[in-house]
Amino acid sequence: MNIHEKYMKRCLDLAKNGLGQTYPNPMVGRVIVHKDKIIAEGWHQRAGQAHAEVNAINQIKDQSLIKHATLYVSLEPCSHYGKTPPCADLIIDKGFKKIVIGSIDPFAKVKGKGIQKLMAKGCEVVLGVLEDECLDLNKRFIMFHTHKRPYIILKWVESQDGFLSPFEFCRDQNQAPVWLTNTYSKQRVHQWRSQEQAILVGTHTALMDNPALTTRLWKGQNPLRIVIDKNLKIPKTSKIFSNEAQTLVFTSRQESDFKTTTFCQIDFKQPILPQLLNELHKRNIQSLLVEGGRVTLQEFINADLWDEARVFKSPKQLKLGTKSPIFKGQLIKSERIVEDELKFFKPIK
Repeated sequence: MNIHEKYMKRCLDLAKNGLGQTYPNPMVGRVIVHKDKIIAEGWHQRAGQAHAEVNAINQIKDQSLIKHATLYVSLEPCSHYGKTPPCADLIIDKGFKKIVIGSIDPFAKVKGKGIQKLMAKGCEVVLGVLEDECLDLNKRFIMFHTHKRPYIILKWVESQDGFLSPFEFCRDQNQAPVWLTNTYSKQRVHQWRSQEQAILVGTHTALMDNPALTTRLWKGQNPLRIVIDKNLKIPKTSKIFSNEAQTLVFTSRQESDFKTTTFCQIDFKQPILPQLLNELHKRNIQSLLVEGGRVTLQEFINADLWDEARVFKSPKQLKLGTKSPIFKGQLIKSERIVEDELKFFKPIK
């Protein structure tokens, strides 16, 4: 690892602190180095608040060091006015002469304009340091702006013999759900919920499990809850309609909004997912966690509309029930959570 990669790695580590907090903005980390020593660092902490450059620059007590320092940034500095002024202007005004950038910003209002502005003022700009890692960090932001849809994560839990549930169609409402994973795995799922903007289930899952879809086992913001309910079968007393979080219902019927719930009428005679994803793009939703059930997960898989799958494998055997989704994916990594196995997959290109 060379010197530029060393400090860019630190930028990435800092940027990750903003996961789940910066929407609709990207995650960004900055490091300021003088004579091979970090003199300031920062990251974008929350949308509407100061960008990482400001957070880092404000730490420097002796501002005269800036003209001799190198600024490392994981994503191209912005060049437009949003809720905050352009970071490229701040960098120029403060007198930085050398800027090392991980990746170009895909956002149309930036997309190379920040780099051009820096170079036009005589700054030395180094591009593409740990570029793949920097792009992966902001995969949600990039997917949203390049493909006009959220980044889609599929998640499910299956038994050792490949079943999601011992119940093939429905269960007695007085019969408790069967939990396949341990407490720590459940907690990990709630952490994921806090990191994504929206979470989705189908009618069957909402009726069978009555899920709250909140982050109650993890400190963090609740995602937007989304449910597909063509004929409005889900009772209004269900947990998914609680006031703990916002809920969006995709349905074929006209229905008045209530409390924290909004209804969106779509045409179920046409493919559902393109309509759903188009609506989420309009609502600036950059990431979607799909938690089930089997039919809903399979629809995303069959339509090739997924970017990542996170699959828990329980040690428990069920022998009968609802089979797991059928999919082909490239195993990226796996880990153990006590007796549970967690596998991460990417689509095979």
